[in-house]
Order: sequence, then C-alpha cells, then structure tokens
Amino acid sequence: MPPVEKPKKKAKDKRPTRDEAILEEIGERLVEAKNEESEVVLTVWGLDEPVQGVIVALDTRTRLVHVEKQGDLTKVPFMDIMKVDNPD
Repeated sequence: MPPVEKPKKKAKDKRPTRDEAILEEIGERLVEAKNEESEVVLTVWGLDEPVQGVIVALDTRTRLVHVEKQGDLTKVPFMDIMKVDNPD
C-alpha cells in the first residue's frame, strides 16, 4: 500500500505592505472620525465584508480600532485596515 500523502500546507497569505504615508493617512482619518463621532466603512484585509459603524475607541496599547454598530462591537487590528471611507 502506498504511503498516504499529507496535504501541503499553504503559505499564510501576507498582508500587503503600505508605506508610512498611507498608514499615517489611515490613522488621521480614524482619529478624525472618532472625534466627530461619524460613521465609517473600513476595508479590512482578510475580511470579505467591510466593517461599518462608529469608532468608539482607538486602543494604542493593543493597536485595535473599536467600531460599534447597533450595539455590536467589532475590534479591528489597525494594521489590517486597508481603507477608510464614508458610508454612501
């Protein structure tokens, strides 16, 4: 009987790299949206659906952005945020 082959592990997809200027712009837009308590739509790396809601906290210690929508809290890693938009 031939040996059973183990499926090859796929290399984990790497997050696209962005330069400092883009990261700084994302950070500024997040701070502005939090201060204005305005709703945002975040395009998040690795998620099929965007995250939409109001930013209630920017945790510098854990580097998580806390987004609330209708009482549901979603914590998004800052480095996974690809784009910050206003809702249509």
